[in-house]
Amino acid sequence: MARVCQVTGRKPVVGHKVSFSNKKSKRRFLPNLQTKRFFFAEEDRWITLKLSTDAIRTINKNGLISVVKELREKGVTI
Repeated sequence: MARVCQVTGRKPVVGHKVSFSNKKSKRRFLPNLQTKRFFFAEEDRWITLKLSTDAIRTINKNGLISVVKELREKGVTI
């Protein structure tokens, strides 16, 4: 699976690595992705999601049910 958050859609971005002498070379900034298991009580099963830490905070705030509902509306299979 690619380095993309399943909830927020965050993915690597490209920028410059800048040395002390101010030379610039290309580099990638990777998102802070975590593989996390949640117990989905409505379906009585565990689901595994690849999430950014920002998405984990969103799930803690809004609840797993609402986040899964939004993902299914987008067409993501869980």
